[in-house]
Amino acid sequence: MIKTGMYISDRYEIIDKVGSGGMADVYKALCHRLNRYVAIKILKPEYSTDASFVQKFRAEAQSVAGLSHPNIVSVYDVGEDDGLYYIVMELVEGITLKRFIEKRKKLDVKEAVGIAIQIAMGMEAAHTHHIIHRDIKPQNIIISREGKVKVADFGIAKAATSNTISQNAIGSVHYLSPEQARGGYSDERSDIYSLGVTLYEMLSGQVPFAGDNSVSVALLHIQSEAVPVRELNPEIPLSVDKIIQKCMQKKPERRYQTAGELIVDLKRSVLNPEGDYVNIPTNAIVTSSPTRSITEEELDTIKKNSKSAAKGPERQVTYSDRKTKRKVKREKEELDTMDSGLEKVLTIVSVLAAIALLVFIFWIAKKIFFTEDGPSPSELINNLTNNTTGTPTPTPEESGTTPIIKIPATEVPSPTPTSADQVLLNMPNVVGYKVEEAEKVLKVALPECQIKYEEDYSDEYEAGLISAQYPTKDATVIANTVVSLTLSCGPSMKALENVYGYDAKSATKMLELLGYQVGTVEDYSDSVSAGDVIYTEPEAGTQLPKDSMVILHVSLGRLIKEVECPSLVGVKQNRAEKMLTNVNLEVGDIEYEYSDAFDKGIVISQEIEDGTMIEEGTSVDFVVSLGPEPVVTPEDNGNNGGGNDGGDDNGGDNDGGDNGGDVIETTPEPTAEPVDNDPEDPENGGSDEE
Repeated sequence: MIKTGMYISDRYEIIDKVGSGGMADVYKALCHRLNRYVAIKILKPEYSTDASFVQKFRAEAQSVAGLSHPNIVSVYDVGEDDGLYYIVMELVEGITLKRFIEKRKKLDVKEAVGIAIQIAMGMEAAHTHHIIHRDIKPQNIIISREGKVKVADFGIAKAATSNTISQNAIGSVHYLSPEQARGGYSDERSDIYSLGVTLYEMLSGQVPFAGDNSVSVALLHIQSEAVPVRELNPEIPLSVDKIIQKCMQKKPERRYQTAGELIVDLKRSVLNPEGDYVNIPTNAIVTSSPTRSITEEELDTIKKNSKSAAKGPERQVTYSDRKTKRKVKREKEELDTMDSGLEKVLTIVSVLAAIALLVFIFWIAKKIFFTEDGPSPSELINNLTNNTTGTPTPTPEESGTTPIIKIPATEVPSPTPTSADQVLLNMPNVVGYKVEEAEKVLKVALPECQIKYEEDYSDEYEAGLISAQYPTKDATVIANTVVSLTLSCGPSMKALENVYGYDAKSATKMLELLGYQVGTVEDYSDSVSAGDVIYTEPEAGTQLPKDSMVILHVSLGRLIKEVECPSLVGVKQNRAEKMLTNVNLEVGDIEYEYSDAFDKGIVISQEIEDGTMIEEGTSVDFVVSLGPEPVVTPEDNGNNGGGNDGGDDNGGDNDGGDNGGDVIETTPEPTAEPVDNDPEDPENGGSDEE
């Protein structure tokens, strides 16, 4: 059994299971060589020993590996590891179209047409490579988170050039084309029929044909006409309704012959919804045979030319004429042979059907009348024929019972013993039962049945209960039928996606598409922008079942707090700076001025008035005192050498000069930070109290 954490081919690490198909399980895995997530499809163990299944599984990879298209899931690798056959594919994160329809009930017209166009484009790419999907249905269509539509699961695709007629109707019966239901030849037009059914379901929310069992649904595809989707939803445009009708024609030649033709009409329906341009041919004949059949008119022309040539004496029969005659004769013989063969087949089928009907009537009579105390087979035959005992047969009114149908004696078959595997029984319902209880019920209702088990996740049934069965309840089965029971493993667990940094709306939409219930809680964050996700609860990576509640913590932005601006006036500079930082405010620009009122180093004034409520982190500017401005008294040194006006022997006038020089007043430059020698300051060993 595949378990989380195991490695495939020493390269692919299994993360978890994401789905299960008819013959393979799909897992999310991590490719350690290329460091990327991939989807790995592993053939189920019960089929890995079957050579035919292994061959079909490998053919799937070979048929789709050559396809490269945005609307087709890519295939990366194919291999085998210790009996495990696997295909490695592109991992598309999203939901299936089936799940999308179930959530939305029915889609908007433009939305449905857009999805159908992308599906058709993927089909067109495959058909170009002569690959038929043969199982187009909403379960095989994946819508990624980006809205890209991708066609997945080419599990039953076959090359169109192989011309292989299927022996069994393959694929989901609700989307099966009539030719597939009959087990006949299927081609590209079979995919177009299935796409028409898918578009029908997208727009109406229901499949066109539904029944109690797969056989009845298949017969409806072959024999019945679907209710026009416009009758179910009058809002659907005429063009879209006719496109669906043309896709779902019983005869392939009346459908779109290529996906390209369908794409053209789908695009036109968007531009001209009510236009009547969809042409459904009534007498179209398209044959898959490379040989063209000769029409009656052409045949008459050839005969006339042959007669006129015989009458003309100068007309020579050329080699080309003889070749044409031989070809016509050969094709007529082939047509006669085909008609004869078809008549034989219809005759044989009619005989077999009549025999089957007689056997069925005899079996019903045996079930009703052949009891231990009832009549013997010979007595019943006598009663059913001419009532040879001579006793009058009571009328329905006289007996109060349903009248017995009389069968001529020559048409009554001889009773033959019925083998155990031909006894038809009703399939009981064991869904929701425990294994032991289910086995008891099956052994009572179908004593000879064979039981096979498989496991799968179920959101409806808890682990250990039967979540699905095949055949379904009330189906008619033979006594020794094989019953497949699916054992629930509980809800599927997936790792919660990391939506950190996503805006709340996008994160909510993505998680809801993944099947979670989402709630929001708003918190402040210094690092995450307002409106974005801070974290989830539970945290990303936690394994959760679907419908789990996930709480998104959404950012309100940075929390803005306001504080009261302290009073700094009269406080020493270093003390003022501490007072600001203590309340989460920043020290702004500091200026220095002389002041007669404040001692040196004391704050004179502040830019923001004390008591004002301001946001944390705001810068506060203030002015610090340099102390009193210094005053310089000028010294008068003039007239020191006054005139010695006297008679001098030298007779000179020694008028003394004014030696009193000018006094220069100097102002000391303020220091960047005055030295705080206050003994009261804590840094100087004093008290910190003001």
